Amino acid sequence: MRILIVGGGKLGLTLAHQLVEEGHDITLVDRHEAVIQKGMDMVDALFIKGSGVSKETLTEADVQNADILIAAATEDETNMLCCLTAKKLGAQYAIARIRDPEYLPSLPFLQKELYIDYVVNPERATAREISRMLRFPFAGNIETFARGRVEMVDFRAAEGDPVVGIPLREMYKKNKHLPQVLFAAVERDGECIIPKGDFIIQPGDSVHVVSDVETITQFFHYMEKGMASIRSVLLLGGSRIAYYLASMLLKMHIKVSIIEVNPEKARFLSEELPGATIIEGDGTDQELLESEGLTDFHAFVALSNRDEENLMAGFYAAQQGVKKVIVKSGRENYSAIMHRMGLDSIISTLTVACNNILRTVRARASRSHAAVERMYKLMEGQAEALEFIAQAGAPYLQIPLKLLAVSPECLIAVIVRDGHVKVPFGNDTIEPGDHVVVISKKSGISTLDEVFRKG
Repeated sequence: MRILIVGGGKLGLTLAHQLVEEGHDITLVDRHEAVIQKGMDMVDALFIKGSGVSKETLTEADVQNADILIAAATEDETNMLCCLTAKKLGAQYAIARIRDPEYLPSLPFLQKELYIDYVVNPERATAREISRMLRFPFAGNIETFARGRVEMVDFRAAEGDPVVGIPLREMYKKNKHLPQVLFAAVERDGECIIPKGDFIIQPGDSVHVVSDVETITQFFHYMEKGMASIRSVLLLGGSRIAYYLASMLLKMHIKVSIIEVNPEKARFLSEELPGATIIEGDGTDQELLESEGLTDFHAFVALSNRDEENLMAGFYAAQQGVKKVIVKSGRENYSAIMHRMGLDSIISTLTVACNNILRTVRARASRSHAAVERMYKLMEGQAEALEFIAQAGAPYLQIPLKLLAVSPECLIAVIVRDGHVKVPFGNDTIEPGDHVVVISKKSGISTLDEVFRKG
């Protein structure tokens, strides 16, 4: 597809790189020469210097033949106007990044009037991801599929866990009362593994399991992983993510405190979040954290604009015994360091935004045989979890899975049919309308057809 990206910041360049890797024809527009030069060194795409709201610039970028426009400039207003101009000039589909909370109540109106087909709000989406992560304090991440019926949860295996030291094929013979989940992927020493029947989980492995919500809950009860609910959360940094997250948590009747060093931001949060406790001060100051009762909170979320501050504050909170610590990081090379320091719950606003947009692009890219409905990057991008809806007429339908040539880099994890969730075995089949969750080490899969080898 022909995709036009406006804005060469982190999001724009990351999307351009990924979409080029997936075989799309990419043009990127930015008004700054330095950004253009940097992008040309990084991505094999066409770069055009100019304004994303300029008719002349967009025409030069061939917007009239663009299948998708992605407006990822710094200013929300620029992105909205860019979508309007592009659609008027002939672009087929428009995606806009809109971040300001002030626009949230009027988004449906703005989308209709400005011809915006899809809105991504990275901060709000990140806040939603964090709110899910707080459900299971021990988990690294929680992803949902099939309209919330299926969950994928990753946890750190420990010595003494009933799943450790046993080949997967013998797991349920040794643990007859263990609720049956699918062991979908394992990260060990930085390597992603899709486990087979002879695979043995070891202490320290990061294990991803998939099943329906009730079975997942029962599985972790059996594992005695500590399902204590989160009733109080301390947030470091009064960012947009903190605003959105606090709004969500307050509606869930969770006590929220926010530490913000900027007096103006602190005042804004105090006015907009009357149910939260706003503390003006430096959240990296250990004395301040102690005086505000850090260890009395069930969770600590580091959301400052500096990764180093988030890392150090998160590490200190974990050392002090806070049940759940979540750290925002914008640098992928920090993830390994954080994991070694015992910080398993790391979230990236850039990754969340990219995943949302890539999922939409992939769905637009394929109109036959089940386009991607949902997509998540796992283990710093080493694997993907994808959800498809099987369409009538597909060549893999109504054939036992054991007779299908599934790619060795893929795993059929879950099939959801008529609201019922099933971990599939060899004799199970895929039927029209099924929601199918796939774990893949192969990036760029757009359709369910690609999961199966030809011939």
